[in-house]
Amino acid sequence: MKPSLQQSFGQCVRALRQAHGMTQVEFSEKCGFYQTYLSRIENGQANPTLNAMEVIAVGLGLTVFELFERVREQAQVQLTS
Repeated sequence: MKPSLQQSFGQCVRALRQAHGMTQVEFSEKCGFYQTYLSRIENGQANPTLNAMEVIAVGLGLTVFELFERVREQAQVQLTS
């Protein structure tokens, strides 16, 4: 079954955060979010605003467009797996 955009976005954020060696607590503090909000995003249970997506992207050293390209790439990999 194809994951929702929310799920794909969250999975991508988690993978990128982990690749940067940050815990949820560290990354949520960097972004100015509550850790529970970041957890809900990563689990596909929250629908972040465009502003929140931009904060996440910047926290990962990306633009929003680069972040969504990563989400698209990951979703394609999941479809072919």
